[in-house]
Amino acid sequence: MIPSVNEVMKPFLEFISDGKPYLPGDIEEYLAVNVFKLSEQDRSTLSPVGGKTLFHTKVSFAKTYLLKAGLIGLKDNKVFITQKGRQVLKKNPPKVDIKFLLRYENFANTFMGGKYKDHILKNSSEEVHEEDPYEVISQKFEELNALLKEELLQRIVNSPPSFFEKLVLDLIVAMGYGGSFEEASRLLGKSGDEGVDGVIKQDVLGLDNVYLQAKRWTNGNVGREVVQSFVGALHGKGAKKGIFITTSGFTKHAIDYVKGLKDMTVILIDKNKLLNYMIKYEIGVKVASVIKIKKIDEEYFDSF
Repeated sequence: MIPSVNEVMKPFLEFISDGKPYLPGDIEEYLAVNVFKLSEQDRSTLSPVGGKTLFHTKVSFAKTYLLKAGLIGLKDNKVFITQKGRQVLKKNPPKVDIKFLLRYENFANTFMGGKYKDHILKNSSEEVHEEDPYEVISQKFEELNALLKEELLQRIVNSPPSFFEKLVLDLIVAMGYGGSFEEASRLLGKSGDEGVDGVIKQDVLGLDNVYLQAKRWTNGNVGREVVQSFVGALHGKGAKKGIFITTSGFTKHAIDYVKGLKDMTVILIDKNKLLNYMIKYEIGVKVASVIKIKKIDEEYFDSF
């Protein structure tokens, strides 16, 4: 599990406690492997904003906070522990987190725009909000996406079948299949029983075909029998690849059945994947606003 910024700060300090200067990348590598023992999946998880990995962003925030509090220093783009940082480790507090750092005036003056400056200077008993800004941004980003998915699904199930046809075609083309929209729609043709059934090109030259079935369902999950019927149709066409898209889900029996197929590949796309793909490829959604989070460009300073 990827740690929070608060969980990173004390191990960060402990690693550089020998007084040697370290490159930020070396610190990140040590923490990932030896302290938090992150899996490859955790280490490759991208942050919702910024384009960097989630763990890299957490370590970067930890470095920034420790630097602002004066517990670490920076020289020639390398990080080292300060005398103030040594004193902290000597006292061995249970944790070094944002609330702990707020005792340092320089950090209190800048964290959250100085929101807690008076709190620290007056030793108020008011509770300090310990979530770091990045955690708040990530959480709110996920909440907005969840609300967006709910509205997307409602719009889809309340629209006529012809709209669902167009949606699927738009998505297929956006994902790189079917050549142009005109080619994809011509190949798919007309649909029946509120679904889209047809064949699409896997590549522009049409060297391989992928058969598609899409079901706009609102009651229950798609069962094995329906998927098996689709597989039977693929066999009848001598096809080896198929995609089944639904606005609901698939039963465990349907999923297990597809996993057990030996002579063909069938991809199941349930409503969650469908909505995620729509957001990723901007089908039915558009960018409402852009927030740029700036950070130090390490490569720029390393070039001198």
